[in-house]
Amino acid sequence: MADAGTREARQRVCAGLHGEIAEVGFGSGLNLPHLPAAVTQLYAVEPSRLSVRLAEGRIAAATARVQVVGLDGQRLPLADGSVDAVLCTWSLCTIPDPVAAVREFRRVLRPGGQFHFVEHGLAPDEEVQRWQRRLDGLQQRLVGGCHLTRDIPQILRSGGMELTRLDIYYGSGPKPYDARSEGIARSAS
Repeated sequence: MADAGTREARQRVCAGLHGEIAEVGFGSGLNLPHLPAAVTQLYAVEPSRLSVRLAEGRIAAATARVQVVGLDGQRLPLADGSVDAVLCTWSLCTIPDPVAAVREFRRVLRPGGQFHFVEHGLAPDEEVQRWQRRLDGLQQRLVGGCHLTRDIPQILRSGGMELTRLDIYYGSGPKPYDARSEGIARSAS
């Protein structure tokens, strides 16, 4: 997830972030170099201790303070209304209950806060969707529970988010694996 195309997506999705943010699916810290200087604190949520160890160099080089705070995007150990934004890149595919996670993102967002995301999921084309459905079970077994067929915009709406920017496109990988939803959402009133 560190090729030219994913780096460009990370740069776009991190643009405009500021203040205190929570990153769900922090991984090995690949978003850290793309964070604007206006980000002062990042609360990292990551279930893999190995990934956090791999991020140590990026954490040391980060301009924002980084604190690993939790393992599960469905239950964030943060107070209600405590962050300016939630960032999530290529992580909703593996969260067991993504709608519950989105509700949790809403809970921790301050009024006016935003959810910045880039995710892979259900393709916009029926032919590609058929391939995704065929490959989904194998994908889940081989890639840590990753689902190819999640409808990211619908998950966000079901979790109480309103999409303010949404781009659906294919990355440079095989279409069944690299149909992307990228954008910004906010709490629906």
